[in-house]
Formats: sequence, structure tokens, C-alpha cells
Amino acid sequence: MEIMEVAKLMTDVDEDSKNTLNALSKKELIIGAHMPIGGGFAKVPRETVEIGGNAFQIFPHNPRQWAARMPSDDDVVHFLRDVKKYELNPEYFMCHSGYLINIASTKDDVWEKSVELLELEMKICAKLGIKYLNIHPGSHLGAGEASGIEKITTALNIVFKKEKTVSILLENVVKKGGNIGYNYAQMRKIIEGCEQPDRIGLTFDTCHGYDAGYDVTDPSGVQRLYEEIEREVGIKRLKFIHLNDTKNVLGSQKDRHENIGNGNIGLEGFKVFLSNHTFSSTPLILETPGDNSEHAQDIAKVKEIYQSIAYNH
Repeated sequence: MEIMEVAKLMTDVDEDSKNTLNALSKKELIIGAHMPIGGGFAKVPRETVEIGGNAFQIFPHNPRQWAARMPSDDDVVHFLRDVKKYELNPEYFMCHSGYLINIASTKDDVWEKSVELLELEMKICAKLGIKYLNIHPGSHLGAGEASGIEKITTALNIVFKKEKTVSILLENVVKKGGNIGYNYAQMRKIIEGCEQPDRIGLTFDTCHGYDAGYDVTDPSGVQRLYEEIEREVGIKRLKFIHLNDTKNVLGSQKDRHENIGNGNIGLEGFKVFLSNHTFSSTPLILETPGDNSEHAQDIAKVKEIYQSIAYNH
């Protein structure tokens, strides 16, 4: 009974999401935060709405462990019921992969465990009706970019064959520790090496981008970012934005998130970034410090910025 009920709820939610997507004004801000899953997934839709959001990101399991398991049917039923109850659109949900995964690793044991866990994460997403799984491309650990990219594409080709519905989002990172994905030429090489390129999208993280040298506080810098994404991989691949302030200076290559307006991007910097229609109309997910109450405050700040942009235009 539970499996049939889950299937029906997922069908209902999918139909509702199509209707909701058509009804939403293009000017409506799509925003949310990374939400806690302690105690299960069922509470996430309600808590998202409580903090002023209509989108969210979650971990599919404890991100600091290799162990993961499929959610219970009961948890999934209640999760999907509340998605429907609060009229949320699954197009604006994503999971973030665990911290231990490194599909660019040259260490065979780490790579194999990473591929296995990535496949399980995709299956967890599928059971929850979540279409997107965000990953950091990984670190080549000194073996070189070409080696790392080959490892990444091999891994993605494996998991895409084993799980047929979930898309992978590649998140930009900073240039340190052998990281891959700090520019969009690297993203293009990953996509070109995949057998199912249509299942690969992008997430742009403002903190990572700024720390990597993309000046999102300057209109010309925002335009150059847009043009690089469009030229290398196509702007249509951009599915989400991690909207985070940063504790660090431009090009620091560090990656330390800060609350909206309290860092080096600042309120005026976000106003510049969100003045780009493509970026402001992409779902925004906050990964700023603090819990739900702090995220509610950050969401309110972003809404004020967005309203000021709309008013001035």
C-alpha cells in the first residue's frame, strides 16, 4: 500500500508542479536555504515555508559519513504530502552530495566508494521525487586536471546508467588542493566526456565564485561571468545559485561562507549580482552560517534587495 501511495503522491506532486510552474510570475523570487534533516525529511517542506522560502536544499544523508540508507516509505509519504500541502514546486528542490565523495580521486578505494555512494544518493533523490543532486566535481590530488576529469566522467557515466532519472549539478569551487571546477572550461570538458550530457546542469556559488576571482559585485564582472557560462557550457544548464556572502577577499581561493550582507560581497554587491535577470530568476539557495532563524533573516534581506531592484526598474 505504501509503495502505491508514494507513486500516486509523486504523480500528483509532479502534475501540481507543472501547473504551479506555469502560474508563477517570472518576477517571483525563488529562494530557500539548506535545510536540516535531523529526524527525517518530512519536516522540510513546512520548515521551508516557515522561514519564508519556496525552495530548498538538503543532504540525502549525514554528509560526514560513507554510510547512507534509503528513506522509509512513511517518511517519503509525509514528505510528499507536505510538498503538496504547502504548494511547493519540486523543480526548486535539490540534494547536496556528501563531503567525503571525490569522484576525481586517484585513490582507487576512495573513488570506488565515492561512485557507490553517489549512486545511492541519486536513488535517495529519486525516491523523494527530487530531480537534482549537486556535487563538487572533486580533487585530482595532484595527478593533474586531465586525470581528474577522466575520473569524473567515468564515474558519472557509471551512475547515469544505474539511476535513470536524477540529474547531476556541477558546483563551481575555488582553485586549491587540486580542485576541478573553478572555471567553466573545466565544466565543459566534464560535460563533453559524459555519455548523457543532457543530465548535467550547473550550480553557481557566489562565495566560491568571488573567492575564485569572479567579481559578482561589479556589473562588468557579472556580465563576464554570464558570458563565460554561456560560451563554455550554455547558460540554460544553470539550475540553481548558492547565494552566500564570503569572509574573504576577491580571488583569495579560500571558501568561507558568511551571512548575507556581512561579508565582502555585501548588500550592494548582491544588488549588482541580482540585477542580472538570468541570475535573479534562477532558484537561490542560502548556505549561510546559522540555523533556520538566521536563514529566515537572510532570506528577508535578499527579498528586500530584490524588491529594491524591481522598484528601481
